[in-house]
Amino acid sequence: MPTDLIHGAAVIGQSGGPTAVINQSLVGAVLALQGHEAITAIYGARNGVRGMVENRFVDLTDSPPDFLEAIAQTPSAALGSTRDKPDEAYCERIFESLRAKDVRYFFYIGGNDSSDTCRIVNELSDQAGYELRCFHIPKTIDNDLMESDHTPGYPSAARFVAKAFTGDNLDNKSLPGIKINVVMGRHAGFLTGAAALARRFETDGPHLIYLPERHFDPDRFVADVDGVYSRLGRCLIAVSEGVHNDSGEAISHLLQQTGEVDAHGNVQLSGSGALGDFLAGLLRTKLAARGGKPPRIRADTLGYMQRCYPDPSPLDQQEARAAGAHAAKLAMSGDLDGSIAIKRSPGETYQSQPVAVKLNAVAGRTRVMPEEFLRGDNDVSDAFVNYLRPLVGEMPVVESFA
Repeated sequence: MPTDLIHGAAVIGQSGGPTAVINQSLVGAVLALQGHEAITAIYGARNGVRGMVENRFVDLTDSPPDFLEAIAQTPSAALGSTRDKPDEAYCERIFESLRAKDVRYFFYIGGNDSSDTCRIVNELSDQAGYELRCFHIPKTIDNDLMESDHTPGYPSAARFVAKAFTGDNLDNKSLPGIKINVVMGRHAGFLTGAAALARRFETDGPHLIYLPERHFDPDRFVADVDGVYSRLGRCLIAVSEGVHNDSGEAISHLLQQTGEVDAHGNVQLSGSGALGDFLAGLLRTKLAARGGKPPRIRADTLGYMQRCYPDPSPLDQQEARAAGAHAAKLAMSGDLDGSIAIKRSPGETYQSQPVAVKLNAVAGRTRVMPEEFLRGDNDVSDAFVNYLRPLVGEMPVVESFA
């Protein structure tokens, strides 16, 4: 054991939207910490930082391996999550709570705001002269964390989206019409782009994919759909909830009447079917004006079901577990703080490894799809499909009459 490794308790919390594999990261960290001579206790914080300031903890020190394995296979956040976005005063309360329990190792599983929480708490402990080692373990279905090739939780959500569009494409073939599916993704289009994996034949949908990385023009949207429908007699469309106009205003935001926001100040996009309803109504109005009776048009909002559907990507399970374990091993090797990133190795055969990066390289920053992953204003490129395919695992094989 390194001579500078301090003895004390460890705390692990979960934050933000749950995923199908967030518990794999939790269990990976716990198993790597259990039995280590520097760890006096392992606590799970109920509902993330909120549980820390309210002194609500679960003792995980001696949790049996078979129980932990069952937790790892369970979707959603087993400890409970939170949308709280701590400011410095909130982080002061977190730090004091941790110090009262002699916590020396702090692990927080979440997105970029969670990494920022780790950063602030780490700075507060440094200022107080109290040794507290803080590690961020990545999680988000949006795939929008800097430094990572991809983020645990994203491959499983992408798998769900791809399978959902596979089924919807077959439905749309059977009873032709226009179908719109609104997919999660406030600033980044990675999850909406996953719909492209549903395509097997040239005429398969989604025929149009709209992402936040491109400005959304309603008139151009109508013309795009009209073109596909005139050619194929049907049209399946994937739209990110975060599509915005050329002024940067989210279309969903403009349509909502409630103005409801979360603790981060973000307007709620997934809890409303307003965007799908607006787009369907727009098409009915515009297409009817062009050619008489409007075609059959439906819209669905996939919503929260994308996050925790119990059919995770096997690779996602492995990498989420490895990310949690790697954070714990770094802490036990004497590292002081950091965030975990997944790096993809070059080569035709997919390989990856978890690595440590600086907290300030991730904290409060958002990654979007690079230009090479986009094709025009309404599609993704082959480069994106090739990037995504090894992450989601085997897809259903479907067949069609010519």
